[in-house]
Amino acid sequence: VLADNGVCCIDEFDKMDDSTRAVLHEVMEQQTLSIAKAGIICTLNARTSVLAAANPCDSSWNAKRTIVDNINLPHTLLSRFDLIFLMLDPQDENHDRRLGTHLVSLFWRDGPRKRTRSIDCDILRDYIAYARTFINPTLSDEAGQKLIQTYVQMRKIGRGRGTVTAYPRQLESLVRLAEAHARMRLSNLVEEIDVEEATRLHKRSFEASCY
Repeated sequence: VLADNGVCCIDEFDKMDDSTRAVLHEVMEQQTLSIAKAGIICTLNARTSVLAAANPCDSSWNAKRTIVDNINLPHTLLSRFDLIFLMLDPQDENHDRRLGTHLVSLFWRDGPRKRTRSIDCDILRDYIAYARTFINPTLSDEAGQKLIQTYVQMRKIGRGRGTVTAYPRQLESLVRLAEAHARMRLSNLVEEIDVEEATRLHKRSFEASCY
């Protein structure tokens, strides 16, 4: 509720108890939170984006298990996230060297540092605030047809194997991602390019969760 119209960041997501998870079902589905005290029931707005991080059950990722078994979270809750990405720790020397170099560079004052282009935090904050306040994208006819076609293709993938690979909730996720991409472009119209980027992100997330 405190994060209404903002972002709610949750760490140790896998450590939450069942009662808290039950509350999140309503929050992530209806963007509201119902509270009952002294016989009075009230509904509070919880229109927030949820960014959560969780650890695997055995402190290490088991490639033979599904993502649901590794994180020990119910599928009904995981399916409410638009995107899921895995951050694995590969046993690779080059990866370890790059990571070690990056971490040491944070404390290395006199060493050479690569110049990177960055955006001033105040400008970025104003940009996001402007986009959220004044940009309200709507679907164009072309974008709507593209979304329908993408959803049909997603359903067709599992049809030959007798499984369901996409639900209406995934279509709603694609719509939200496409609208967010259009808002990022400061466009009040969702175009095909926004749907294509939403599809790419969703596909990349799907591939990562099936790792």
